[in-house]
Amino acid sequence: MSSCLYFGQVMHEREQPVAYKFVYDTVSIKVDIDQIEQEAKQNPLLSLNRFNWVSLRFKDHGPRDGTPWRTWVDGFLADYGIARPARVELLCYPRILGYSFNPLAVWYAYDAQNRVIAVIAEVSNTFGQWHHYILKPKDGLAPTSIKAEADKVFHVSPFIDMQARYHFRLKRPGDQVFTYIKETRDGKPFFYASQSGRQQPLNHSTLLKLLGFAPWRALKVISLIHWWALKIWLKGGQFHRTPKHLESVNYSHSEMKLC
Repeated sequence: MSSCLYFGQVMHEREQPVAYKFVYDTVSIKVDIDQIEQEAKQNPLLSLNRFNWVSLRFKDHGPRDGTPWRTWVDGFLADYGIARPARVELLCYPRILGYSFNPLAVWYAYDAQNRVIAVIAEVSNTFGQWHHYILKPKDGLAPTSIKAEADKVFHVSPFIDMQARYHFRLKRPGDQVFTYIKETRDGKPFFYASQSGRQQPLNHSTLLKLLGFAPWRALKVISLIHWWALKIWLKGGQFHRTPKHLESVNYSHSEMKLC
């Protein structure tokens, strides 16, 4: 199978206004968007666009209107002058018993020589909004280990203002996966998040392992986000409302640049 699972950990660390750090185990899935429909048919525990123990839905990623992923990503990349990729992978959290929340999902687009030609970092907040930061390498190809930056243009946490910059470190998925984001203000870092994991095949036994490992953890991401938001608020952290010009914008996109 082209798709796989990654068993690993997620880390969040913040230095201000309230310092904290938490680490938790997690399981993510990497899917070849052209193969996942057929792969799902081969496993009774996995489904595409319908309820199951483990599932994925077109409406969870991309335009989130039910458009097939391949249709959307080809058009989206074309708008940025990127040729139709030979293959596209999506790294995300699957639905467990119908539920999932993806603060960050990452799309990797490859050419016929299996080289990365574009990366899309899909950032979501708890208000139902999402933003795509797209990397379009200047020479058309991205390195295996990617370092990129982007101005923050999407409201995520009510306890972080918009005057910030993202620093991405993305490792092309393989035997291991690694994603790292540092957020800075005036050049000084104050928030860090990372995800790491080791590859396991997507089959019946690993999906059973996922189900034994992850049902309650599917709620842990969103629970910890709200728990620490409450603690920051109780300790006097400044609350930043969604900027007025973004209140009615459910979806947006912008570029990130290699550095």
